[in-house]
Amino acid sequence: MLINTKNLVSISEANQNFSRIAKMVERDKSVIILKNNKPKYILLDYEEFNKESMSEEEKLEDIANKILMQNLDAFRELAK
Repeated sequence: MLINTKNLVSISEANQNFSRIAKMVERDKSVIILKNNKPKYILLDYEEFNKESMSEEEKLEDIANKILMQNLDAFRELAK
């Protein structure tokens, strides 16, 4: 995920102006909340979160399929 430096806000700003921060998330899909000038939290659009989660699951499935195909003969032997 790329971080847009325009979407960095302090934790105090997020506390005081949550509706404005929520609008930023609607527009840009995420906001990074800083604590002591360091990234601490991320406020992420729910649909964006689902997309990220799905792509991770797909990657895991691809890895599992690759391992299965590389070792198919061994798995068949074990299944006997």
